[in-house]
Amino acid sequence: MKEYDIKITEVLEKTVQVQADSREEAEAIASENWNNSLYEMDSAEDYADVSFHAGEERDISPPEIMDVLLVSPGEYPREVQVGTELEDLQEAVGGMIECVYPFDEQVGLIVNEEGKFNGSLLNRALYSEDGKMVDVIAGDFLVVGLTEDNFGSLTPEQMQRYEQKFHQPETFIRMGRSIMALPIPEDQVKRTMAKKASRDSPGRKPKDGDGRDAGKVIRFPAGHEM
Repeated sequence: MKEYDIKITEVLEKTVQVQADSREEAEAIASENWNNSLYEMDSAEDYADVSFHAGEERDISPPEIMDVLLVSPGEYPREVQVGTELEDLQEAVGGMIECVYPFDEQVGLIVNEEGKFNGSLLNRALYSEDGKMVDVIAGDFLVVGLTEDNFGSLTPEQMQRYEQKFHQPETFIRMGRSIMALPIPEDQVKRTMAKKASRDSPGRKPKDGDGRDAGKVIRFPAGHEM
């Protein structure tokens, strides 16, 4: 859907009699009389023409919304709706985005490309088919469907499958040069989610330090092992 500014020009025409010594003088007299409102133009009797001219077009189509999965550190995944514009995706993950494709089906993970280096908490591990940890995502990320040329909604089956896949929040500890992922106990997850719900409730002013749970951030230097 697009929006246009349309200029409507309505033309009224009236013939009057003017006595003068020349054409130029007659036109000047008629102009002066018109400026002095001596000629009344009636829209019904003196109507001559009307034209319509469209200006520059504007796209007013409603923004495209997709149903995706939001996965946050220490929390269970949540089904959310986000826009497909770059700004919407950046807001969802808290920064510049990067999309990774660790699965065979048409599904991607939109992550914060600087999550491992900007102080974000570690979130979920990614594993190979044989169960070996191959990477860890830091900060919030989205699980999205893939279309031919853009991101899209997850199907209900994908929503359920990836909710189960990322359902268990994880915490991470370093063991030598390796990283180990451990499940976070259910009661701790519930406390984290309750605290976030309270923090995000309308009318509550955030205190200094709100917005990030305390915890040790593990960074990944080049050549790290899982």
